[in-house]
Amino acid sequence: MRLGVLDVGSNTVHLQVCDAVGGAPLPVHRHRVRLRLAETLDATGRLDEVSVSRLVEAVSAARATARRWGVDELLGYATAVVRDAPNRCAVLEAVREGAGAELAVLPGETEAELTFLAARRWMGWRIGSMTLFDIGGGSLEVAFGRGSHPDFRACLPLGAGRLTREHFAAQDPPERGGVRALRRHVRGELQEVAARLRWEGTGAAVGTSRTFQQLARLCGAAPARRGPFVARRLARSDLRAAVRRLAGLTASQRAALPGISAARARQSLAGAVVAHTLMRSMGVDEVTVCPWALREGVLLRRIEGGDPAWWPDLCRAPRGGALATNG
Repeated sequence: MRLGVLDVGSNTVHLQVCDAVGGAPLPVHRHRVRLRLAETLDATGRLDEVSVSRLVEAVSAARATARRWGVDELLGYATAVVRDAPNRCAVLEAVREGAGAELAVLPGETEAELTFLAARRWMGWRIGSMTLFDIGGGSLEVAFGRGSHPDFRACLPLGAGRLTREHFAAQDPPERGGVRALRRHVRGELQEVAARLRWEGTGAAVGTSRTFQQLARLCGAAPARRGPFVARRLARSDLRAAVRRLAGLTASQRAALPGISAARARQSLAGAVVAHTLMRSMGVDEVTVCPWALREGVLLRRIEGGDPAWWPDLCRAPRGGALATNG
């Protein structure tokens, strides 16, 4: 069976085509369109008509690509950039009518659960209890568990893109006081989750998402061209130095650093602050970077079965709501 997963995120619309072989999603093709939807949000977090039109075009193109690659079933979803938008219902309706696609809006806790599943399958049982960290553009997911499914999971509004807009909107590079204020904010948001995980004991700490991948590369991990099976780790001591380095550079200067892409250079500092504060709050000295994340979790959930209505139910979003307009 050939499956596709369509991920509408803060920065990109990402189609991943995989064959389900031996219970695992084996990658066949990737198709990405960079929309940077998070950068187009208005002051209330709404997506305007221009952004939604671009999103409809990108989803239509992804569906056409999926058909060309013989995808039998396409699972599409949107994350925090749409989930948190006041006009999300209108956005989903526009995609439904304009692109013929039903997008699920994954609750943050569901994102954490599915990402945990992917990380557990990749890391295996040998690591014992596991704590998952996933820093996205709009949210941070944290999960802890001893099995395939987390015993504890949380979603917090600590995405790298969101915090960049809220704290460094007009600062490039940011003022020193701004970085300290962001660190205090993140520490406060993490207080309850950190207390729970310190009580549980974090076990093996695993980080997913492009944020952790890029920070690990910045701190000396192997480049992506070495493939997914090379062990990559991120030490808290190295990350602390990376935060200081990133804080002194403009976004264009950061883009010249190892691992930091131009598209994510502006939000790389906020992502580093979240990662370092997270590790410090949890008492974690080192994170293992896992190449599987939410997309693989969605595919694994489909391959491994379960309630057959779980995905259609997620796609049944309410209709209505108005799009934001320009002018």
